[in-house]
Amino acid sequence: MKTFAARAISYFNNLNALENMPPGIEVMNPYPDKTVKAIVKEFFTKYYNDNNPRVFIFGINPGRYGGGLTGISFTDPVALKNECCIDNSLSNRKEISSEFVYKVINEFGGTGKFFSGFYLTALYPLAIIKDGKNCNYYDSKELIDTFKTEIYSSVSKQMSFGSRKDVVISFGKKNGAFLKHINDEMKLFGRIEILEHPRFIMQYRRKSLTKYISRYIELMNSLLLKQ
Repeated sequence: MKTFAARAISYFNNLNALENMPPGIEVMNPYPDKTVKAIVKEFFTKYYNDNNPRVFIFGINPGRYGGGLTGISFTDPVALKNECCIDNSLSNRKEISSEFVYKVINEFGGTGKFFSGFYLTALYPLAIIKDGKNCNYYDSKELIDTFKTEIYSSVSKQMSFGSRKDVVISFGKKNGAFLKHINDEMKLFGRIEILEHPRFIMQYRRKSLTKYISRYIELMNSLLLKQ
């Protein structure tokens, strides 16, 4: 039987970016790069080399300095090296969503404990860039129409890695609304829990960081207790 790691590695190694984008839109696909392939293999083999189901956590789509660069969701090159102990020479630039997520992970008990119970990913697994800046798949109806089919496919394919079906977490309210739309149609998860997005917290609620970290930890602990 294939492990969670084997399924994930195969999926990302064969991930292709959509073509025929709307004007000004680009999609970053880091996975054909040999360095990223090695990172993906090392990361998933280290943390997911089993068949245990995880609670899936869906972000929006990766940022160009985080998962869009490393191939690992919410993980910039600095966190990859310092927190996951996976050496790389991609960049020394941090990404704010990654910073917050690894604050949570460390407070939760570290990478080993966190990744044994949770899987971080995104509804659309590649970075979307508009005029050189990060863009969300839901920023316009045109973008939603462009990526909707791929998002549905991405969610169902990633679930096959080994997801718990009773619950799923969304980072972000708008993202959660779209995930609810998917779930209403596909009946994938029992319920959806929504947390404020890490980027929103770091940009607009930094003074309340401790409160938001506690909220994350409280929810995650409660979900692990119920499995």
